[in-house]
Amino acid sequence: MSAAARADHVDVLIVGAGISGIGAAWHLQHRSPNRSFAILEGRDDLGGTWSLFRYPGIRSDSDMHTLGFEFRPWIADKAIADGPAILQYLRDTARESHITDRIRFGHLVETADWSSADRHWVVTARRTDSGERVTITCGYLFMCSGYYSYRHGYEPEFPGRERFGGPIVHPQDWPDDLDLSGRRVVVIGSGATAITLVPQLARRAAHVTMLQRSPTYLVSRPDVDRLANWLRRLLPAMVAYRITRFKNTMFQRFFYRRSQARPEEVKEYLVGKVRDQLGPGFDVERHFTPSYGPWDQRVCLVTNGDLFTAMREGAASVVTDHIATFTENGIDLESGERIDADVIVTATGLDLVTLGEVAFTLDGEPIDFSRTWTYKGLAYSDVPNLASSFGYINASWTLRTDLICEYVCRLLNHMESIGATECTPRLRPGDSTMAPRRWIEGFTPGYMNRYMDHLPRQGDREPWINPQDYQHDRRLFRKSHVDDGVMQFR
Repeated sequence: MSAAARADHVDVLIVGAGISGIGAAWHLQHRSPNRSFAILEGRDDLGGTWSLFRYPGIRSDSDMHTLGFEFRPWIADKAIADGPAILQYLRDTARESHITDRIRFGHLVETADWSSADRHWVVTARRTDSGERVTITCGYLFMCSGYYSYRHGYEPEFPGRERFGGPIVHPQDWPDDLDLSGRRVVVIGSGATAITLVPQLARRAAHVTMLQRSPTYLVSRPDVDRLANWLRRLLPAMVAYRITRFKNTMFQRFFYRRSQARPEEVKEYLVGKVRDQLGPGFDVERHFTPSYGPWDQRVCLVTNGDLFTAMREGAASVVTDHIATFTENGIDLESGERIDADVIVTATGLDLVTLGEVAFTLDGEPIDFSRTWTYKGLAYSDVPNLASSFGYINASWTLRTDLICEYVCRLLNHMESIGATECTPRLRPGDSTMAPRRWIEGFTPGYMNRYMDHLPRQGDREPWINPQDYQHDRRLFRKSHVDDGVMQFR
């Protein structure tokens, strides 16, 4: 093999330099140090979500003591952090661990083909600066590219859209020069992005209307964790961080399980808190009482009650209705009402993708991931030497991605110890009768429902499950045998 060829081969190739990719690189360095690796990042900056989204008020929807990495404490005063603070945390982590040097920016991965003859992946990436296509081979491919398209957000078909005379903006493509001073703004949607945007825009706009088809569960919380900050003054940073992380993780788990076990009780509690925040004069039943159970969709965080403050002060309002058509000066609703607008913001969600919109093949034949079974929620039946990092939908993302990275390192170390170059999860004889289940169950937001048929199936027994349960996953990833009779080694 020539020197040039060797330079384009690594033991592990990580795709994506966001929070998952940076975490994967750190774990490889510390838990599987004999493996060479590189990171391919399609954009010109690291950070993923936290460098892509630039809309006003962009922030975490989870506390940073659990959204942060297990190995690096979050030491800022605000537990609910804004986008720039999170991006700086990721940059500092990558720089201090010399991970930045391993990132090849502007390398957008387009194809990945597993060669059974060579037992490696052949990955093709397009350089975004020149259009040149480069090929890199790797023994193991670790996809850390997130779960939504970076090219565009989800835009429903709105009748009359072309008639509207003002700007129509999706938060994923927020322009730097958008002036809202004295303008009437309609934000379509009621998810986490809309809940963040409305109070921020209300500070500058003449008025902001949040237009929703149906209500979302909301919970108000301060952005400062006083206990965490107190512990950090008394204890070493890592000790204080671990205590707070454990406390918050256990609370997230308790709240989710309580929501599943006693949905009406939790619903009454959440809606009651909203009623207390808004005070008299608001139709809480119509605008803030969802028809589904808590955590059937994500509960949205209202930081410091800012959304409720904007509504009490009259700077923002909420309308629950369906859109009939856009007009030149606003939106006509199916009820016959009309909302006047100068700017429309379509906070209508994300377009989900499978493994970063990469075209995967096995010896040249396309891989249909919807026909595979998920192995522990990170790998795919009959697909060799491949893992993907996907966090929690009912808790902080990084809690799960840290565990996945630990498992991948255990797997790589086991392969090294037995001299294996290939590992493939395959159904056991008795597994062929499993009834397929959705990749994630009991979670019904539109962005998931629109794409669920494209994702792998979940079975009814380990390891063909994706339980979305931190305590279960700790045992599954840290304690279960790597050589479990399902993962086949060559």
